[in-house]
Amino acid sequence: MRVELCGDPQLALNRLSEQAFDVLVADCNHESAAIELIAYARNNSPNNAAAVIALVDSRNDVREIFAQGANFVLYKPVSAERAATSLQAARTLIGNERRSKRRVQADANAAIAYANIENIPVKLVDLSEEGIAILSKQKLPVRSKVYFQFVLPGNASVARLSGEVMWQDTSGRVGIRFADVPTTSRRLISEWLDKNGKQPELTLSLSSNQANTGNLNKANLAAGLSLLAVSAGDRRNRSRRACCIGVEVYRFGHTIPHRCTLTDVSIGGCYVESSEPFPSGIPVEVVIRINEQKLKLEGKVTSTHPGFGMGVQFTQRTQSQKDQVQQLLAYQSAPPKLSLEKI
Repeated sequence: MRVELCGDPQLALNRLSEQAFDVLVADCNHESAAIELIAYARNNSPNNAAAVIALVDSRNDVREIFAQGANFVLYKPVSAERAATSLQAARTLIGNERRSKRRVQADANAAIAYANIENIPVKLVDLSEEGIAILSKQKLPVRSKVYFQFVLPGNASVARLSGEVMWQDTSGRVGIRFADVPTTSRRLISEWLDKNGKQPELTLSLSSNQANTGNLNKANLAAGLSLLAVSAGDRRNRSRRACCIGVEVYRFGHTIPHRCTLTDVSIGGCYVESSEPFPSGIPVEVVIRINEQKLKLEGKVTSTHPGFGMGVQFTQRTQSQKDQVQQLLAYQSAPPKLSLEKI
């Protein structure tokens, strides 16, 4: 890995405008200059996708450094052992930062909830179609399911969805991988990303500002920050197919319909978008009209996300029940793509 040391802030800015680097290491001894450097890299091609490491001490405003686009920080004095420990969970960034989904900086307030705790205020850092980074003053359990809502800058509509906490560092920065995203929220995010995002141009090299490159090379700089693989609990063994189907959901044995939207389906179950989902364990009947047919799929609520929706596991005790699930999958897969009227 080629290293270029640049001790003059203005010269560093000039180099960032001329050359693309994979990693930018900014020594925050002169915090204002380091923040300017990080912000410039994040807002200007060809370095808006570079991994940014900030070297900090107790005097630095770490939250502001993260807000300007740093991926993570190393506290000085930097030792090989400390750096290796800090970067262990992020060792694939430089190779894997070439994400299939672009990241876009987002500056907005949000509220999250998990377990029995609600309305925790957090701040958005960046956003993609697959995940989000936030700043939180409260420690969030890794691998926990969180539910959050936010309004993106320049947008009036509220996005509501759930995700899984993948990592959290000592500064309060949290990486969340999306789990269940209602259709309306996914549309809001996609449209906002299309409007505000820039396609990254990714290349390989290294730049630093007043960094001790000899020590940092020993600390294994071929590492970084990326969302980890989804937990085993979210690795479905059934292929899910996205859809948008108007359905009626009934508590089993009841006659009052709840009009909802089916957002994905598999041979084993489905996800129903609803602002008032049923509690887990409740048996339900999902009624879907396809052309002239009326399918009645029985199942049980296995997961519920207040304000978002619920996951339903199909009950397939009889051949008739199995046949109806197969009919839905066959129709959904057939061209043209499934497009059903609301019931």
